[in-house]
Amino acid sequence: MSSPVHITGAGVVSAIGLDKASTLESLVKGISGVERIKYLETSHDEFPVGEVKASNEELCSIVGVEFSDLVPRTALLGMVALKEAIGQAGLSSGDISSASLISGTTVGGMDKTEKVFGDLPSKEECDPYISSHGCGRTTEIMADVFGKFSYLTTVSTACSSAANSILMGVEMIRLGKADIVVAGGSESLSKFHLNGFNSLKTLDTEACRPFDLTRAGLNLGEGAAFVILESEASVKRRGAKVIGEILGCCNACDAFHQTASSADGEGAFLAMTGALADAGVSADDIDYVNAHGTGTPNNDLSESAALRRVFGDNLPPVSSTKSYTGHTTSASGSIEAVISLLCIQNGITPSGLRCENPDPECISQVSGDVTGKRVRKVLSNSFGFGGNDSSLVISEPIDTPCENEAYEPKSVYVKSAAAISSQKPLCDDWMTEPEAIESRLSFSQNPDWKPFFTPMEGRRLSKILKRAIATSLTALKDAGLEQPGGVITGTGLGCIENSEVFLSAICTEGEECLKPTFFMNSTHNTVGSTIGIRTKCHGYNTTISHQSISFESSLLDAIDKFTLSPVRNLLVSSFDEVTPTFGNLFKKGGRLFGLDKPYGEAAASFVLDTYKDGALCRLCGVWVKYCPEVEEVKDSILAMLSKENLSTADLVICADTKLLPDSLHGCEVKDYRDVFCEGQSYSALAFYAGVRLLCGTGHRSVLIVGSSDKTNVSVTLLRKD
Repeated sequence: MSSPVHITGAGVVSAIGLDKASTLESLVKGISGVERIKYLETSHDEFPVGEVKASNEELCSIVGVEFSDLVPRTALLGMVALKEAIGQAGLSSGDISSASLISGTTVGGMDKTEKVFGDLPSKEECDPYISSHGCGRTTEIMADVFGKFSYLTTVSTACSSAANSILMGVEMIRLGKADIVVAGGSESLSKFHLNGFNSLKTLDTEACRPFDLTRAGLNLGEGAAFVILESEASVKRRGAKVIGEILGCCNACDAFHQTASSADGEGAFLAMTGALADAGVSADDIDYVNAHGTGTPNNDLSESAALRRVFGDNLPPVSSTKSYTGHTTSASGSIEAVISLLCIQNGITPSGLRCENPDPECISQVSGDVTGKRVRKVLSNSFGFGGNDSSLVISEPIDTPCENEAYEPKSVYVKSAAAISSQKPLCDDWMTEPEAIESRLSFSQNPDWKPFFTPMEGRRLSKILKRAIATSLTALKDAGLEQPGGVITGTGLGCIENSEVFLSAICTEGEECLKPTFFMNSTHNTVGSTIGIRTKCHGYNTTISHQSISFESSLLDAIDKFTLSPVRNLLVSSFDEVTPTFGNLFKKGGRLFGLDKPYGEAAASFVLDTYKDGALCRLCGVWVKYCPEVEEVKDSILAMLSKENLSTADLVICADTKLLPDSLHGCEVKDYRDVFCEGQSYSALAFYAGVRLLCGTGHRSVLIVGSSDKTNVSVTLLRKD
C-alpha cells in the first residue's frame, strides 16, 4: 500500500453544469446534458453532443478575464475548472508559485487551428491562431491566469489523459517532489474531433446508451476538471480541509489495437487490479465503479469482461456517467474523478441513463433511486486509444493522518541510444563529419527500413511512426531486449503530418467521406501505443506533450517510476516531424515560435535502467522550471554539479550561454542545433549527442541546458562513471 494523497479542492465544468453544485444536481435528478449541437460550427447537426452550455465570451466572464478570439476553448474550460478548484482549496499566489500543474488534453488549440487552416498559406493575419495549437501551450495559457506555477507539463494519452495527469501528480506528492500539485484535464469539441470519430463510425445519432443491447456508439462531449493534490505536511501548514483521497492509481497498456479493446479487457484488468493493489484495498472494498462506458459495442463488452475478472460475482454498483456528460475524451478522467468525489461526499450512485434493454453480455448498471447510499471508495476507469488504460481509487478522507514514505533515489543509467535526424541515421558518423544544414527547413535522413517492417507495412505508416519504430527497436536491440518494461514518449506537436492531412481533407472535401486512418494515427500517443502494441508491452505507457520540455518531462517521469516501483528497462523516446504547412509557418522567420536556427525533425529513443552493467553513462539529474529567472537556472546548474562533487563539466550543450554560471564560461560549449536543427524535440537530440560523446571521446561529464521556447528551461547532467 502506498501513502494516500490528500485532495483539498476540486473544480468541474461539463454539459451538466458549470460547477460542482450544478453537476451534483444533474446527477441526482438524472438530467443529461447531451443535446443537439449549438456552439460548434459543423455541418453535422445529426449528432448529439455534450456541449458546455456557455459561449467563449460567457466562459471568459465566469473566469473574469477579457475575451480574446485567439484563446482556445480548451483553455477557457480549463480556467473555469481551475478557478473553482483553486478557490475551494484556498491557494494563495505564494502557494501557486511553488505548485505544479499537470493537465491532460489532446485537442489543445485545434479549434483555433481549424478555423484558419485553409487560409494559412496566404493570409498572415491567420498566423497568430496557430501559436496556441500545441497541447502544452494551451496548458500555459490557462495556467498564467492564476500565476506562475513552478512546473507545468501536459499529458496526451487520448481518453486517459486527465487520469494519467492525476496519476503523475500523485507520484510527485508521494516522492516529495511537490507539496501541491494541481492535476486534471481540459478538452473542447472541435470539427477535427467530431469528424474524426465520425470517420471511425463510432458516433451515435441518438443519445448514447452505455451497456444497453441497442447501443450504437458514443456522444462526444467537452469540459474540464482539476483536483488539488496535497501532501500531509502542506495540509498541516496551510490548515487546509481535506475533502478526499487518492488511495491508488495505475496505468497499463492493452497492447492490442490502436482503437479497439481486447475481448478479455487485459489492459483494463491490469489497470484496475494495479490501482487496487496500489491502494492496498481489495475489490470488496469498492462501493461504486464509475465505468469508462462509452456506449460503443466493443468498449462496453471489453470493460464488462475486465470488471467480471476483477470483481467476480460480487460486482458493486456500476454506471457510466458519459450518458450525462457525453464522452469528454481527454478530460473524462478528471471529470469523472470529481464526480466520484461528489458521490462520496453526497452518498449517491448515479443511474446509467437510457439503459432500457440491458445487454446480458455486459455488466448491469445502477438504476432507481440514486441517493442515500454509503460510498466510501470509488474505482474510476479511463481507457484511451492505443489501449492506454488507467484506473483511480478515490476515497473519503482518512481518519488517521499518514505521512509520505521516504523513498531512496535510485541511480539511473542509459543503456542504449538511437536517433534519426538531419544527420546520417542510426549511426555516429555525424560526430566526426556532420553534414551542413543549408535550408531553413531540414528533413530527417531515413535509414533502410527493411529490418524494421515489410514494404506493405511501410506504405501504411506515416514517417513519424517509421522513425519511432526504427529508433525504438534499435535501442531495444542494442540493450539486448525484445520488450521494454514500459514506454514513455515525449512530443511537442505529435503526429502533425496525419493531423495536417485530415485538416486539409476537411477544408477541400468537406465533412463527408473522410478517411479514418489519418484521424486514428493523429493522436499524440499514437507513437507510444504503436510501440507498446508492437512489442506486446502491457506495462506503463504514457505520452507527454509540452512544448520543448516534452522529452525532459519524460525523463522526470521515468526517474519517478524507477523510484516508486521495481520496473526495469523503460523505453524513453521523443519524436517530432516537419510538414508542408506547419513547416512553412516555422520558416517565416521564426515570428511565431522565436526560432533563430534551421527547423528540423527528430526521432530519438533510449533504454533507461537502474542496473549499471553495460551502461553507456549515468543520468545524474534533470531539472525543469517554467519561466525561471536566470539566477534560478544558474543555481540549479551549480547545485546539480555540486551533488556530483563536480565544479564544472567537460562539455556543455547549450542554446543560450547567458544561462550558464561564470564557473562554466571556460568550458567547451556546443550548440547542437547547428548539427541537428531547432525543433520541439531538439533536447532529445542534444541528450543523444551527450550520450554518444561520452562513449566516443575523452569527456567524462556533459551538461545539457535547454531553453528553445524561452519559457521552459531544463538542465540535464550525464556522467561517464
